[in-house]
Amino acid sequence: MMMQYWTIFGGAIGAALLYYGADFLVDGGVALAERCRVPKLIIGLTLVAFGTSAPELVVSIDAALNDAGDIAAGNVIGSNICNVALILGVSALIAPLAVSKSLSRVDMPFLTIATFGFAGIEYFCGGVSRLQAALLLALFVLYLAVRLIFSPGRFEEAAGKSDARPGIVKALLLTAGGIAALVIGAKLFVRGAVVLAQLARIGEAVIALTVVALGTSLPELATSAVAAWKRETEIAIGNVVGSNLFNILLIMSIAPLAKPLKTPGIVTADLAVMCVLVVLLWGMLRLRGRIGKVEGALLLAIYAGYVVSLANR
Repeated sequence: MMMQYWTIFGGAIGAALLYYGADFLVDGGVALAERCRVPKLIIGLTLVAFGTSAPELVVSIDAALNDAGDIAAGNVIGSNICNVALILGVSALIAPLAVSKSLSRVDMPFLTIATFGFAGIEYFCGGVSRLQAALLLALFVLYLAVRLIFSPGRFEEAAGKSDARPGIVKALLLTAGGIAALVIGAKLFVRGAVVLAQLARIGEAVIALTVVALGTSLPELATSAVAAWKRETEIAIGNVVGSNLFNILLIMSIAPLAKPLKTPGIVTADLAVMCVLVVLLWGMLRLRGRIGKVEGALLLAIYAGYVVSLANR
């Protein structure tokens, strides 16, 4: 019993690490963007997104190596649904998320192709082979080339008051420290939440579908919410779009390359929700160029409905 209480206490420490880790990561990412004259959106899509996707990467690779293909793929599918519906919904309620047009013109087409491509592989093949993983990895390399090398005006957008920001070394330390705190904080928080739910006699299925599923997305939630609070909206939405791209194109290529995935437990409805959400997000950005409070409330309602449907399976 004492060990359980220590685990719950560790969960509280994890929650604090999530907040401060997100705070450090946002400040470090913004400072790096301004010091290196790189647009904040690109920092959000790459460095911040990769850092917050670290828990998904660890979980999926470990699951693949242990022949738990459903966990590896389900982790990515569930996280991508959570990122768009829950995290962008919460962030939009904190502050409207306005971004540059390049996000809907460059990044969203890649995310849509990646999402539907991955969903098609899962639906028709019931898993991901090494060849399919290599194709996803090739698309990831192409995306980075288009976004980081050929994206027009990538440096002009970044002009800012860099003198008011930390130097390069301090910015790197803030970013690295933030990523480390997010990864450790997410792990501690999930463990504490699971024990607390068990003490409250909540069923294991409900725990798995809620607390554990949300666990690997906690870094994205903390980072995007803090970024929205600080009005760094391009970091907030870039983190989500970038994380979803990393989840599909990088994690779902590295994990099957380590060991091909068989996913008999993946349900078509989950793939459909993931695809519908990415189309809905692209439509919001194309039509309005922003995600406001109304759109945020709609996304949260979709997520709530999805969780209810999971509980009733």
